[in-house]
Amino acid sequence: MQCQHCNNHATVHLTEIINGKRIEKHLCEQCAQKEGITINSQGAITELITNLANAQEEVREVRELCCPQCSLSWLEFRKSGLLGCPNDYRAFEIPLSAIIARTQEGATSHIGKLPKNPKGTMDKQISLLRLRQELQEALDHEDYENAARLRDKIRNMN
Repeated sequence: MQCQHCNNHATVHLTEIINGKRIEKHLCEQCAQKEGITINSQGAITELITNLANAQEEVREVRELCCPQCSLSWLEFRKSGLLGCPNDYRAFEIPLSAIIARTQEGATSHIGKLPKNPKGTMDKQISLLRLRQELQEALDHEDYENAARLRDKIRNMN
């Protein structure tokens, strides 16, 4: 491969993605330095090896996770997709939170479930809750006629 500027042998190969377009540059060391691209291959290789070693260590640590209560291992969970006990959430907290964040579009805590189009839904839920409370009060006071009326009203709202 030749340098795009001076036709010498290219030793620096850079790929950038800008606004969704892939741009490749092939430069010799001198032209790369002129463009402000610093070349420290020894440092880059050392950093790459260190990052790979750290990543492997993290993977190894996650693979060795095991619930102290039900003895479910992380690998067993990954195969089945099912947790063994409530303590698993604590035992696998770090890797689970990453999975939950990916599947829940970044949300890691439950804030309730609403339909995509909640227009009027909240008012309906509040009304249903109020009617159910009134129904329970009517039953407690043995007011069965009022309870029947409330029951029918609740059925019609669902």
